Amino acid sequence: MDRLINGIIMHRKAVVAVFVVLAIVSACCIPFVKTNYNLIDYLPDSAQSTTAVRLMEEGFTQDIPNANVMVRNVTIPEALAVKQALEDIEGVETVMWLDDVADLDTPLETQDASLVEPYYKPTGADRGIALFQVSVADGTESSTVPAMRALVDEVASAHGDTGGGNAVSGDASNTAQMQASTVEEVVGAVIIIVPIILFLLIVSTMSWIEPALFIAAIGVSILLNMGTNIFLGEVSFITYSVSPILQLAVSLDYAIFLLHAFSDARQRCDTAEEAMARAWKSSVSTITSSAVTTLFGFAALAFMQFQIGADLGINLVKGIVFSLGTVIVFLPALTLVACRLIDKTAHRKFMPSFKRADRVFAKVRVPALVIVLVLVVPAFLGQSNASFTYQNAEPDPSFRSGADQIAVTDEFGHQNAAVVLVPRGDVVAEGALARDLEALADVKSVMAYATTVGPEIPVEFVGQDVIEQFYSDDWARIIAYLDTDVESDEAFAAVQEIQDVAAAHYDEYYVAGESANLYDMSQIVAVDNVRVSLVAVVAIFLVLIVTFRSLSLPLILLLTIEAGIWINLSIPYFMGESLNFIGYLVINTVQLGATIDYGILLTTHYMRLRRREPAALAMRHAIAAAFPSLLVSALILSTAGFALGVTSSLSAVQSLGILLGRGALISLAMVTCFLPGLLVYLDGFVRCLTWRADFYARRLPERKMEDAHARFHEDAPRTLQERPRDAHR
Repeated sequence: MDRLINGIIMHRKAVVAVFVVLAIVSACCIPFVKTNYNLIDYLPDSAQSTTAVRLMEEGFTQDIPNANVMVRNVTIPEALAVKQALEDIEGVETVMWLDDVADLDTPLETQDASLVEPYYKPTGADRGIALFQVSVADGTESSTVPAMRALVDEVASAHGDTGGGNAVSGDASNTAQMQASTVEEVVGAVIIIVPIILFLLIVSTMSWIEPALFIAAIGVSILLNMGTNIFLGEVSFITYSVSPILQLAVSLDYAIFLLHAFSDARQRCDTAEEAMARAWKSSVSTITSSAVTTLFGFAALAFMQFQIGADLGINLVKGIVFSLGTVIVFLPALTLVACRLIDKTAHRKFMPSFKRADRVFAKVRVPALVIVLVLVVPAFLGQSNASFTYQNAEPDPSFRSGADQIAVTDEFGHQNAAVVLVPRGDVVAEGALARDLEALADVKSVMAYATTVGPEIPVEFVGQDVIEQFYSDDWARIIAYLDTDVESDEAFAAVQEIQDVAAAHYDEYYVAGESANLYDMSQIVAVDNVRVSLVAVVAIFLVLIVTFRSLSLPLILLLTIEAGIWINLSIPYFMGESLNFIGYLVINTVQLGATIDYGILLTTHYMRLRRREPAALAMRHAIAAAFPSLLVSALILSTAGFALGVTSSLSAVQSLGILLGRGALISLAMVTCFLPGLLVYLDGFVRCLTWRADFYARRLPERKMEDAHARFHEDAPRTLQERPRDAHR
């Protein structure tokens, strides 16, 4: 350890130069890291919808439509021209319209309305509203969707409709909107967070330049983390939106610990180099313990079945490692290089002393214990019964994608396709399955070979382009169009009914589609929540045992933070609101990993003071010493969370941000109000289950001890006679 810090001090300029170069290289790599906006890719392999998607990708050349293009006021020939123009757009793989399912040479009035209405609604004078189902290639949404919008707007303008009215909706449209807004939203969150963090750091430090050093150190670690994602190939949109903000908010404490120790050491040392060496040695173990605790909390995300947890967890773990490295290597060197500037920009102390904070918290100790113990069971039950949403985002009319989706739904109803894959070979069984699917209440139409072409016509007499819509070498594809939202109780019930009907006809079948994918997501939430929470709790429990050499303190600390998490997650339940399931799953470990440090900091102060003071007095002094640091840390984390919630249009990021912002404040309240009561009133429990606790024990003065012994010997015969069961004592 001595050689490491001495080497950093001796070669500080070289260390700073190396980290700056690495940060620049990493920043250049960031644009080449792909962002994945498709949640389906993160479903576990065991999910049946995952298997269905894989089988379709392997066996079918025509993908399931992921965009709807609506064009108003067109004739049949004009609609066919629009279809051809759509097919010519780069990134468009297939376009399905009325001519694919009906004979356009036959008057539409004489044809089956269930075939015509999903694609064309006559409005009079041989004109109507056409709806095209388009397959957009994965990864091209950001360019293809704008091109399709430009086309339909051009058609509207040609017809004299300057107000527009034509629309492009669907999953591809939503993905394009996310791709366009994600970077902007991350920048917006940073614009909110950084000034607030700088203000908090200026208030809590005594130099105008120190906050810039904090931001520089963690900023370098964020660039290193984001740049090295190039070795992972891609990250999810959740990770891209959340990881940098969380890394900044969580790991800023490490830099604060080091520079505060450096400021204290400079008052006792002759040179800045000596002060940094002393500060580094005294704080590196605390910083490392804090980082390891947070790291294990984040690592638990990797145990989720839903692999977006592993994607986010690995990225956050990597971020904590980089933050730890920059704080213990880069920041000491940078601080010494900027030492003269720190001295020149010194200012008076702005942070209030909070000398009387301990008195306030002492008064609320008992009420806080009672309130939390009363709330903890209802909170646990409430968060266990929370309702969830699973989509990336709800339609937002303020965005073109949201307005278009509402317009399409108003004209043609819900465009929700469920795809059923069954073994190929029995056209009669396919027809029977299609008829049973059509009989379901929420199914408005079914598209299959048996219903579109007819089981009596052999496939050898049908064009290859038609065959490819319905058959691969091994599988037959049947598409059921549902009259439900993509996500709703009715949609999930319809998916279950489709599975039941398919099971009645085939031993092996698979169901895919947006509703089917979301339905599979809903099935893994409960399992993932229990698994991830258990892994995080066990891992942090073991770290706390090593940190405090105690069996009691880990239990007390985990109860404090877990109770805060339950209260946080139960609030939406009691308010009748739904949570995005990603926010729910992630916050369990993120709030635990990020805020357990609050409890560790206060408990560390308390245990040190408890060796020379009674429990109540030691707690009062511990709160007075730790509260400023706790307040700044919680406010930074809360600011980061609320900034994500306010700036993001993604429901998963919004939910996670609001839960994190609120959770940081709840954890602060739990640590400052509830935890002190547990530690003071369970003092004997802590003493017995802590190795070498060496707690202070009040002793009577010598004269009072002699008087007490004398009274005991005088009363001993009578006392023992009256209480024979105590005679052995």
